Amino acid sequence: MPVVVPLAEIKTALAAIDPLPLIEEGFAAYSRGEAVVPPVGELVFDEPPGDVHIKYGYIKGGDVYVIKIASGFYDNPRLGLPSGDGLMLVFDQRTGVLEAILLDEGYLTNLRTAVAGAVVAKYLAPRSVRAVGILGAGVQGRMQLEWLRRVRTFSEAVVWGVNEAELVAYRRDMERPGLAIRTTLRAEEVAAAANLIVTCTPSTGPLLQADWIRPGTHITAVGSDTAAKQELDPVILGRADRVVVDSLGQSELRGEVYRAVSAGALGRDRLVELGRVVMDATLGRSSDEETTVADLTGVAVQDIQISNAVWRAISRR
Repeated sequence: MPVVVPLAEIKTALAAIDPLPLIEEGFAAYSRGEAVVPPVGELVFDEPPGDVHIKYGYIKGGDVYVIKIASGFYDNPRLGLPSGDGLMLVFDQRTGVLEAILLDEGYLTNLRTAVAGAVVAKYLAPRSVRAVGILGAGVQGRMQLEWLRRVRTFSEAVVWGVNEAELVAYRRDMERPGLAIRTTLRAEEVAAAANLIVTCTPSTGPLLQADWIRPGTHITAVGSDTAAKQELDPVILGRADRVVVDSLGQSELRGEVYRAVSAGALGRDRLVELGRVVMDATLGRSSDEETTVADLTGVAVQDIQISNAVWRAISRR
């Protein structure tokens, strides 16, 4: 029988795991062609608004294959429920036996997304960060800020949200000695203050406009994981010195690159996959004057790496 692992036990196991090198290596394996990752399975709902992603695959020569189901229903907080949920199924790659059901409630998806943001910043963010900008004051907006602190030093974050209540809560939860949190309802104030920006919302229209972006800024967009979502003006990508994607294949169907290519603002010949940047840092930022964009649509190899690490830690006890 498979082992059912609740969220509390997953978090305990994570205390002994550094996911950043795991996610880095996952992206590199993906770009080397060592990962088998079929197209994303997807359900999109209109009323109430929400989406469900099914991501799955394996790394050749590995121990497991993984099927992940993660949902986001954006009106749930009005019902007193979290907007995200999910689980990960871990199977033995040699026999197909289901070994573990990780009832992570979407936590591992949020974690691996935030860690991917840190991987991107490690290679693409300016060395000198005057302020971090966060668009989206929810769970991912918090986790991105925490993980960015692992790879860059900064003392201020400027955070945009949809209402004052969520911004008050964000500042209360995230401000600490050495890190000042400034909040705003105007996204242009984020662009004016920050040279490292992360967007993590379910927006279906641009939140950042090209004319707001200062030279030398890096933007990581993580919210646009379906064809209908969009956080960036396509011209931002067209003007960028470097545009990096986590998956060339997925960027043909979803994300900021999909929208920019469709709008005629960007050619696909300018794209570089993140795993290639991890393997060859010269493909990343070359100076603090460059403007760079990373479009993260979320790749199953991240789920494989994080769930395998958690299951290994638990099964060895």
